[in-house]
Amino acid sequence: MARRKEAAHGGHGWFVTFADLMGLLVSFFVMLVAFSTQDQKQLQIMAGSMREAFGVQTENRFSGIREIEGLPSRKKPKSITPNNEDNPDSMAKEEQQRSKQANKLQQDHAFALATASLRQALQTLPELAEISTQVMFEQNKDGLNIEIVDHDGRSMFAEGGKEPYERTRRLIEKLASQIKLLPHRITITGHTSATRLPSRPGYGAWELSADRANSVRQILEQEGVPNNSMFMVAGKADTQPLFPDDPSIAANRRITIMLMRGDPPLPPGFAP
Repeated sequence: MARRKEAAHGGHGWFVTFADLMGLLVSFFVMLVAFSTQDQKQLQIMAGSMREAFGVQTENRFSGIREIEGLPSRKKPKSITPNNEDNPDSMAKEEQQRSKQANKLQQDHAFALATASLRQALQTLPELAEISTQVMFEQNKDGLNIEIVDHDGRSMFAEGGKEPYERTRRLIEKLASQIKLLPHRITITGHTSATRLPSRPGYGAWELSADRANSVRQILEQEGVPNNSMFMVAGKADTQPLFPDDPSIAANRRITIMLMRGDPPLPPGFAP
């Protein structure tokens, strides 16, 4: 009887193994079903987290507007550069700023070429080689300044006189041959030195500096510079000396010709 009980009990031992096998198969098929309907976003997040945890992630997290694929994302990523796609006013301002910068670079290049051509023209006058080296060219926010001054202390004008010396006239004429080819508006400014001589009644440093500028304008026009290129003719008297430490020296009696930034003058008879 005892042997029959052991045989009967042992005869059902395969059921436990079969139950375990069925459980494993069910789990396997559940996993297959789960992976067949996987969430791609969640899988990327998990993969990115594992790469970062094991030290194989080499890119910076949240770089720029768009998140790196495979990394945990946030609801409102912060952008390194502002996103103005939905702001037409900001986009228009940025476009206008870029246009201004491009225009400035273009004008700077044009002024550099103008300086080179003017210097080249002055070198063709051997008799004026000494004084031509004293013509200064300087770019600033308003344009290209052409300063006619003698650093050796000689004036461009006689004291109290509005007409330039002959050497100054020839220098201006040579400059005019190149200025008339440039599409820039022109400003001419006259200067005087501080003087202790009494001025004539009704005619002082302001009138004298303005007359000096106007005499240079007349020379430029005689050499072919268009009248519509002239934007302003002004006198500054002795308010802007080239040598502030000694405002009375002759070198402060000078002329400044400026090629202005901005749009070129309209041709005569232009009608929009």
